[in-house]
Amino acid sequence: MSAIQKHKLHEKPYHNRIITLLRDFHPSIMQSILEPIPSWPRSHRYSLIQGTVKAPVDPGAFNEPKWIAFDRIENFKLSGGGVVDGQGTTAYKREGCKGHDYCCSLPIANVLGCKNITFEHFTVSAPDESPNTDGIHIGRSDGVNVLNSEIKTGDDCVLIGDGSKNLVINGVTCGPGHGISIGSLRLFKNEEPVDGFIVKNCTMTNSSNGVRIKTWPGAEPGTCSNIHFEDITLTNDSSPIIIDQKYCPWKKCKINEESKVKLSNINTEIMHSGPTGPAVSQCSNVKPKVSGKQNPATCSALIPAKPTPAA
Repeated sequence: MSAIQKHKLHEKPYHNRIITLLRDFHPSIMQSILEPIPSWPRSHRYSLIQGTVKAPVDPGAFNEPKWIAFDRIENFKLSGGGVVDGQGTTAYKREGCKGHDYCCSLPIANVLGCKNITFEHFTVSAPDESPNTDGIHIGRSDGVNVLNSEIKTGDDCVLIGDGSKNLVINGVTCGPGHGISIGSLRLFKNEEPVDGFIVKNCTMTNSSNGVRIKTWPGAEPGTCSNIHFEDITLTNDSSPIIIDQKYCPWKKCKINEESKVKLSNINTEIMHSGPTGPAVSQCSNVKPKVSGKQNPATCSALIPAKPTPAA
């Protein structure tokens, strides 16, 4: 993140806390508002956003694929009721945007290598046709909470990357978008396990998926365990739950090989309503070990030869 400009106002210790006030930054003077922040023993960091913080509309202004990144931060809270305006509608409609590496692959918020961070009453809004606009991307982090928030995007509302553990998504409204996703996992070497992820009391409306787990076939071995989906209501969603261990969106994988990612201790409790009737459980090349009440019965039908594509 050495290329990121750092602009901070009124930073000072206050009752063993570090306060940063951010307000009314113009895109011509900044690329990002948050720098890597070290952890202080027994300290908590609060950032207060007031007014509007705007991103550059020219994709050439980005030296790396990040605008706002929470990087290696512990015990952090962001508040203030301000607006962070990515100006995406202008940026992704620019001529040549689809061919620019950083124009169409910018998550709203990157949370990488962090510990004990909470997003509460956090609103993300991007139109459903906006390309690759993940709402919150969490990777290699411990103890991240997303609570009572509303996320509308053109891609995943929340995306969980490798090395994430002890995460809670509670009270989130998602849609449009691609739902809440784990992965894709194990495309690269040295990826870390995903362990401990709770999604509960969430609502998905008009999203292409509800919750899903994606792993690459024929790639690196790994694990994804202790996943709990509870009290999730889905309306007009194409696929309430997807566990896809042959995820291959660009046909650049060993599609005829099996995934080497072991999935274990996955619990689900989801209600679904849609134009095609009640939910069904479809499987291919799966012999799961199941317990408890199942409705519909697990793997009670085969996946059709041409299933509905999931982005």
